[in-house]
Amino acid sequence: MDPKRLAASKAVEYIKSGMTVGLGTGSTAYWAIEMIGEKVKSKELQVKAIATSKRSEEQARDLGIPIVPFAGIGQIDITIDGADEADEKLNLIKGGGGALFREKIVASNSLQLIIIVDESKLVKHLGKFPLPVEVVPFGWEKVFEKLGSLGCLPNLRQDKDKPYLTDNSNYIIDCAFGEIYAPAVLHNKINSIVGVVENGLFVGMAKVVIAGFENGEVKIFSANPAPG
Repeated sequence: MDPKRLAASKAVEYIKSGMTVGLGTGSTAYWAIEMIGEKVKSKELQVKAIATSKRSEEQARDLGIPIVPFAGIGQIDITIDGADEADEKLNLIKGGGGALFREKIVASNSLQLIIIVDESKLVKHLGKFPLPVEVVPFGWEKVFEKLGSLGCLPNLRQDKDKPYLTDNSNYIIDCAFGEIYAPAVLHNKINSIVGVVENGLFVGMAKVVIAGFENGEVKIFSANPAPG
């Protein structure tokens, strides 16, 4: 089986009926949504869901997964999402799919964030994948300059011949930092720049990372491993 599907299948086992579930965005989260949809259709699961992007919301609705607004819930029990990179401490880079701001809002309001990846996304240090930073369009050029002053090579993401627009009508600047040794420090420096909406560093947010491997193995990494 595809490593992404293996990881998604294991993650969906954490979901119980009655839960409110956050639905991530991207090629791995896609499979989790498909599997949740199958369980909802067969009445094995009864859940409510919040999607992190218009794309994921449309997929969920097509599968019959009930979508609710933030105003209609008390808490999100579990969010299942993918990542562009995950390091040894379960810090993440997300946002390659362009939904990082919504993903971070949903993740920060979840009791448990479960990240599903294939083995290629596991790294010792974050940074090989350029760090996405969502910025407001007004004055983005100055934000671009200030990001560059932090030691990266910034690049305004494009959609054909125009700047890429997020679901919140913002731009994304992809920042090539190289290896990131202090993700929490960098996260705070970036978010202190006026004009930055949010950045794709998810520090200390993931409780579990589930990785699928080409050989069919699935490994579970926990932020709080059991003693011994």
